[in-house]
Amino acid sequence: MAGCVSRVELSVSCRSLLDKDLGSRSDPLCVLLQDVGGGRWAELDRTERIKNCQNPEFCKKLVVDYYFEKVQKLRFGVYDIDNKSFDLNDDDYLGGIECTLGQVVSSSVFTRPLELKQGKPAGKGTITISAEEIKDTRVVYLEIEARNLDKKDFLGKSDPFLEFYKQSDAGTWQLVYRSEVIKNNLNPCWRRFSVPLQTFCGGDFNKPIKVQCADHDSDGSHDLIGAFETNLTQLQKAGDGSPVEFECIHPEKKQKKKSYKNSGIIRIKSCKIETEYSFLDYVMGGCQINFTVGVDFTGSNGDPKSPDSLHYISPDGINEYLIAIWSVGSVVQDYDTDKLFPAFGFGAQVPPGWQVSHEFALNFNPSNPYCQGIQGIVDAYRQILPQIRLYGPTNFSPIINHVARFAAHSAQQGTALQYFVLLIITDGEITDMDQTRQAIVNASKLPMSIIIVGVGEADFKAMEFLDGDNGVLKSLTGEPAARDIVQFVPFRQFKNAPREALSQMVLAEVPKQLVSYYKWQGWPPVKLPEKKKM
Repeated sequence: MAGCVSRVELSVSCRSLLDKDLGSRSDPLCVLLQDVGGGRWAELDRTERIKNCQNPEFCKKLVVDYYFEKVQKLRFGVYDIDNKSFDLNDDDYLGGIECTLGQVVSSSVFTRPLELKQGKPAGKGTITISAEEIKDTRVVYLEIEARNLDKKDFLGKSDPFLEFYKQSDAGTWQLVYRSEVIKNNLNPCWRRFSVPLQTFCGGDFNKPIKVQCADHDSDGSHDLIGAFETNLTQLQKAGDGSPVEFECIHPEKKQKKKSYKNSGIIRIKSCKIETEYSFLDYVMGGCQINFTVGVDFTGSNGDPKSPDSLHYISPDGINEYLIAIWSVGSVVQDYDTDKLFPAFGFGAQVPPGWQVSHEFALNFNPSNPYCQGIQGIVDAYRQILPQIRLYGPTNFSPIINHVARFAAHSAQQGTALQYFVLLIITDGEITDMDQTRQAIVNASKLPMSIIIVGVGEADFKAMEFLDGDNGVLKSLTGEPAARDIVQFVPFRQFKNAPREALSQMVLAEVPKQLVSYYKWQGWPPVKLPEKKKM
């Protein structure tokens, strides 16, 4: 794996966006994609959506791993979002740019005209991106409420929300957090929230912070209720039942009225600073990634001796199953010291009794299903193909539950030492959908991730459903997954791309999934990096 030099946080703002909504202004969101080779782009991150705004300053920062030795091609796309779906294909495109991360980090502020397509400008729209290295992994957690806020709405009470700004070195105010809106309430209590310390104040506890409280209007013309300035040192005094209070002051009202006191009180109930660990912290801290492969040997793949079968090994010794094993395995094997990988097949009749098995060892040794390295898996696969009969049905749950048993045993140790990645390669016709959903929901509470690579030309709707990107996967009883642990990729999209493109796409989510599990459990890396012992 190329060593990730550091993480970079990108702040994005736009000016003069095209207007796509009738009767109101556009509701923009910016999405960040990275070139993964072969003309394919993978989404890295996206900002929040801002309603009714042609000059948005996005609050959510886009985070990118920065590799010095790679040309990282990026694409920023701005969309007008008018629905709840995650998919951007049904939203109006307001323009975008392509550039490299190197260009962005080497300019202090990077501004470019937005284009609808190469050479076609998107009106007068521009995008401005500034980069900051994330050097600090501490996070600020705040709980805030207010009381006696001014009433701003003619018919109802105010709809208050908070905005936090940090002062840049040049003296300008930069937005770092925007809270949710609480409707019709002059004594609101906002949700507990967190902001990375670097974003919040650049790591400087005395850097001025401006807090604004405003009344939300759906047409985008929000009214200021009041504001105050503070810094993290003052905010940190809150906690243990003794809040810190600030008067919310409206500057114009203060000037006009001698008797003016304030427009309400903002109370900081608690302010805590905690350390967040990265994927590399866990890996360098001794966490091993255990890699298991499950191969689909059901009849729908076709007879392995026939050239149109998905299991047919071509004269140059490969097929889609082997390429998927190689490309994913070659990355993951670096994180496993013993290089012993269990490999299983499912959906075939196996000798000597020819009964159908949904989890048989590829090396026919159930008590020791481990193969030596990725080459060992490939050799076992080639040897077993002529000895079994492809059959059915296509059941995923036995192999997911098999790996989950190992993950559960490891989780009982209560340390971040073992994480499990299961690669399932399939032609997509899944039979035990309900049991598989339940198995994934159970596995979401364990230190494991599941990667599904779909080979062949089947309709992979069922697989896309298991990949919870479009909403949380639920079991048949309605129990939601604790976290998103499934990544599905159709192999056909990578037919002509370099091999590393498939592994980058499939493994992109694993670091986030590993960190999210250990954070959820509250487990630090086993060996803490020196600088983070706090």
